[in-house]
Amino acid sequence: MFTLKNNFKITHFVLLLSSLNFLFFHLPFFNFVFNNVDYKSLNGIVLIISLMILMLVLNAFVFYLIFFLSRFVGKFLLVLFFIVNSIAVYFINTYSVIIDESMIGNVLNTKYEEASSFFSIKLIVYIILFGVIPSIFIIKAKIISVTWKKFLITISLTLLFILTLVFANATNVLWIDKNSKTLGGLAMPWSYTVNISLFYVHQYKKNEKEILLPNATIKDNKKSVVVLVIGESARSQNFSLYGYKKNTNPLLSKTPNLFHFNANSCATYTTAGVKGILEHKNTDDLYEILPNYLYRNNVEVIWRTTNWGEPPVHIKNYQKREVLMPNCKGEGCDYDEILLTGLKEQILASKKNKILIVLHTSTSHGPTYSKKYPPQFETFKPVCNSVELGKCSQTELINAYDNTIVYTDYILSKVIENLKQLKEYNSAMIFVSDHGESLGENNLYMHGLPMSIAPKEQYEIPFIVWVSDSTKQLKPNKILSQNYVFHSVLNFLGIQSPIYNEKMNIFK
Repeated sequence: MFTLKNNFKITHFVLLLSSLNFLFFHLPFFNFVFNNVDYKSLNGIVLIISLMILMLVLNAFVFYLIFFLSRFVGKFLLVLFFIVNSIAVYFINTYSVIIDESMIGNVLNTKYEEASSFFSIKLIVYIILFGVIPSIFIIKAKIISVTWKKFLITISLTLLFILTLVFANATNVLWIDKNSKTLGGLAMPWSYTVNISLFYVHQYKKNEKEILLPNATIKDNKKSVVVLVIGESARSQNFSLYGYKKNTNPLLSKTPNLFHFNANSCATYTTAGVKGILEHKNTDDLYEILPNYLYRNNVEVIWRTTNWGEPPVHIKNYQKREVLMPNCKGEGCDYDEILLTGLKEQILASKKNKILIVLHTSTSHGPTYSKKYPPQFETFKPVCNSVELGKCSQTELINAYDNTIVYTDYILSKVIENLKQLKEYNSAMIFVSDHGESLGENNLYMHGLPMSIAPKEQYEIPFIVWVSDSTKQLKPNKILSQNYVFHSVLNFLGIQSPIYNEKMNIFK
């Protein structure tokens, strides 16, 4: 293989790098393949062997093209690929994520505070072992190029071989097509390189211009306020209101005029989930969202957040943690309780009769569930304190998560207590989560899987409603979508709009 120490012919070098890429980063890819094909049948064996060969040859082929055109660019890209691959495969192995387009959106929208919570020694080991050490070898290697004639012969024969292998697997095209998103999300480095490109192309198309909705009118002068609480990673099966065996809703379970509905999220990740809550229908287009629409039509709108990932919000009162902190006192200021700071006073200070308040929480976001609530809310013990969720027992993990639901219960009850004191207002609280959460079931953690393969834990969400008027009745809906929020808020506030859909209104 060598002519001199560290001297490689370009073909030998790209084959070696492709082999290392295969060995280091594709165990999850082939675990998925083995779990989803009959590996004891002849067709299954052919498919598995073909995918292994294709993985090696295709990567070597692309590396060969890059290195022939520029060794400097080739080395730069390979170093980048190995570093990013090591990080990607850590998250795949640790949290069972798939690096598809939606996951890329999550990564690109993640703030430093959230990203830093994933730091662990294991992550550093992955980066050094699978990223840094191979990168040193790549940088030091001396590569002997080939003539244009040999280059053309090599790529022609390689393309012919690839086409022959693809043709030989014609019977498996349907299986590959069916699982293409998952396979593509586990193939390194193409999972993130291709999906980053797709993400930005689709974002550009979606965000070219927000589609405005038809104008609305306010029907009456009754004082009405809705507090919409957007939950984070809250799954309904861990709420005792929904029949969970542990008492995670000690306060809400005793609250009169409280209703809860079965509901499904539009997606399994924050950006799409929040968009689904705020839009009038489930769509890939960017329509004017609820706060923007109401604000433009003369409703008082206040947005308070400890989270991120919402569509563009065009209102005057958009308040992040740092805006609320100066007026906040006590231990709760370090948690989502900060969103309640001066809430009642801000409502009373409004000169308008119709008010929407959105509280975008982060209470149940992993992996650091045990850091999302004050110590006095650690009801269930022992808890998981590691960011490597697979190291914790499922009991510890679920206990930590359940404590975040107990804290959510407390926050929602505080919102209700504030609203009860506003005697002159007809008030309502609506709590809907952006998506659910996996807690080790089927060895899956957190969220973000494509809806086509996501387990129910990642999309079955709570939809909880409280009303101040005990005579106010709600429809006996079976399963709601997040889009019901838009139309229900319009109905409650007495907003007349051509876009209003009575079928998606929860109130009688």
